[in-house]
Amino acid sequence: MAPAARWSTSPVLFLLLLLAAATATTTTTAKDGHPSPTPWPERFHAVLFTNLTNYTEASTGPPLRVTDLYYDWPRRRNLNLVRHQLSADPLYDVEWNNGTGFYFDSKACRVEQFPVGVLPPWWLSGGGAEYVGRRVAGGIDCHVWGKAGFIFYYEEARTGRPVRWDFVDVTGIQQFVMSFEPGAALEDDAQWQAPAYCFPDDDDAARSSGEEEAGVGLEAASRLLRKLAGAAATY
Repeated sequence: MAPAARWSTSPVLFLLLLLAAATATTTTTAKDGHPSPTPWPERFHAVLFTNLTNYTEASTGPPLRVTDLYYDWPRRRNLNLVRHQLSADPLYDVEWNNGTGFYFDSKACRVEQFPVGVLPPWWLSGGGAEYVGRRVAGGIDCHVWGKAGFIFYYEEARTGRPVRWDFVDVTGIQQFVMSFEPGAALEDDAQWQAPAYCFPDDDDAARSSGEEEAGVGLEAASRLLRKLAGAAATY
């Protein structure tokens, strides 16, 4: 993708990243006596905070970022709107259920194709999650689950709201849910539409794919979330 200095590290998200929001209902109990994760609502808006200051493997650019995550399962799409510290130009990460991902800002774009689509609401609650126990995170009493050997997911024990998730890999990415709105939707289709320069002519392909440094970190984190989709129940 593009602006090398700014995107070269984006883990995503943030994105990507993606995860976020759950219904404000109490956690159910599984047959083994352990609580079960709360399924995501079919639509939600969450604000995520990521600090990569101490994670050089995850980022070589601006380490502080805030992401507006819009999850829209009925329309099979997901948007991470990433803002780096003091940056006026946000980075868009738009994912579609056909496996296509667009990463762009006002100047450049990168297109990626993944073998799976958007995470379904039951990606965690549908099976495969291992209950880790109860922990306090940021002063919030949480239930914690691990999945696929690479992520730990925290949700508030009292309400079932998502609190944070940690990637268990060399990046050490941690994302914190600062707020969420179950049922909220981004209705402005212009925010979801990839710009014309995401679809270059063959002669201009270098514009979107030549700047390899642009979305490396963002791409890596996004791929981690895609693994979750692959491990989720069939949808």
